[in-house]
Amino acid sequence: MQVKNDKFSVGNCADAITDELTIWQNENKIISLWGRDARLWTHTDESNWMGWLDVAAEKNEISRTTTLANELRSEGINDIVLMGMGGSSLCPAMMAETFGKIANYPRLHILDSTDPLQILHLEEQINLKKTFFIVSSKSGNTLEPNIFLNYFYARLQSALNKTEVGNYFLAITDPGTALETIAKKNQFRAIFHGVPAIGGRYSALSNFGMVPSGLMGVDIKEFLNHAEIMQEACSPNVLIKDNPGVVLGVVLGICAKQGKDKVTLIVSPEIHSLGAWLEQLLAESTGKEGKGLIPVDQEAIGVPSVYDNDRVFVYIRLESAPDAEQDRSVLALEQSGFVVVRLSLPDKMYLGAELFRWEIATAVAGSVLGINAFNQPDVEESKILCLQMTNEYEKSGHLNQPTPFFSEHGIQLFTDEINQKDIANYLVGEPSVKNYLRAHLERVKKDDYVDLSAFIEMSAEHTDLLQKIRIQIRDTKKVATCLGFGPRFLHSTGQAYKGGPNTGVFLQITADHSEDIKVPSHNYTFGIVITAQAQADFSVLTKRLRRVLRIHLGNDVRGGLEQLKKFIG
Repeated sequence: MQVKNDKFSVGNCADAITDELTIWQNENKIISLWGRDARLWTHTDESNWMGWLDVAAEKNEISRTTTLANELRSEGINDIVLMGMGGSSLCPAMMAETFGKIANYPRLHILDSTDPLQILHLEEQINLKKTFFIVSSKSGNTLEPNIFLNYFYARLQSALNKTEVGNYFLAITDPGTALETIAKKNQFRAIFHGVPAIGGRYSALSNFGMVPSGLMGVDIKEFLNHAEIMQEACSPNVLIKDNPGVVLGVVLGICAKQGKDKVTLIVSPEIHSLGAWLEQLLAESTGKEGKGLIPVDQEAIGVPSVYDNDRVFVYIRLESAPDAEQDRSVLALEQSGFVVVRLSLPDKMYLGAELFRWEIATAVAGSVLGINAFNQPDVEESKILCLQMTNEYEKSGHLNQPTPFFSEHGIQLFTDEINQKDIANYLVGEPSVKNYLRAHLERVKKDDYVDLSAFIEMSAEHTDLLQKIRIQIRDTKKVATCLGFGPRFLHSTGQAYKGGPNTGVFLQITADHSEDIKVPSHNYTFGIVITAQAQADFSVLTKRLRRVLRIHLGNDVRGGLEQLKKFIG
């Protein structure tokens, strides 16, 4: 199957995919999608969240963004720090990593972690007096960007020895939010509004993605022009068999219904950060009601024999900078009979088109799966629980923590009573961290996936060790593996882990904080916040009867990760 330059090798799913495409053509479903007809999904509130369909053609804020970018350059601003989570940060993060430092423009940094070391190490990279800050939150009341704002507003007041520093800040938020009120009160340099009819993960082509991109020097007019071309290619004027968004969505939806729900992303190195954006879009949109796509990003490519048949491989190839090893590996997967989707991008600016294609595809896959592709019911529960815990700490100065069921050499193990009993059934030998960890992983079954949820600093060293651990697990268990850093993933893949199919086996990793930072205007620290976020996530996973084990590494994070690697190997 081929659509323009894209190729779909779908094996024994071909007949069901062809049948579904025929239904979409004969029943005019693409007209229903563009008509925002909620009956295409669950006939609830879907029509309220379809503003993203038109946003690529709306370029009203380009001139204003360009003017502000020129002002910042003339003022000698060297760095921009965007403070946000999920849909407010993942597209800017992709742009920052993909385009890097553009000549004569500030470098864009992303802060989407409450880990104290992450914040301190970011601050070490910038000169506060030459830095501009973006506070990005659709709802305007998201915990993390609000406390990031508190911290850096106070740090800037100290650095500049002045009270009024609002001119160094910009807010991106929906109209009428608490953040907008704060921005007006503190006389922020600018306020850019979101579109209320666009959910966070579909907001990449709106101000949430394009304003930070424009300020770092990306030609957002050209970027949006590519998106607009894809918008036309996915319109009702195009036959379904030639519609790149619909065909991709139908392939993913039908494959998931046939048990191939691990969407394994293989992305050209120069655009690799597209994968993190896709993780949120796919997981948060489809992972609910026990159904969904499980995105697998940044898992090193293996030989075909380490994979099972629950995979769909999506190869997103940058034609201007292809990777020969990826080409060889993907060909081997195709020749071994796996479902492989090949998507082609001429150059980096075509990411604008790719974002829109995937938004259409995700909406279509949601329809095929019979779920609401625009809500995120299971994300909110852990957010609410975390807020309750931090509010309680404000009052009492105490954070309730569970008791470990086993400790050894500074490493502690936690889980609930149900998981503890089940893990004990798989225990071989004397109780030890190594044997309990191996017993937990013995619970992995065919078509499961293993997720490493790390509430530690997202450093290159930690990432490298965790990547090696996940590949050990994949190669020994022959299952998909995921890796996320908290709290970032809570606003992304966390929805699928809690609301999607109960096929995940979770290893939550926490540690002590060697350094901590007080949050201005609050009684708690950033260390308390990330601890509460980990505990809230753990509580919701156990409430949903997920197989989860928490490993607390103590003070020596690197040493603890090295130990885990040895235990699993």
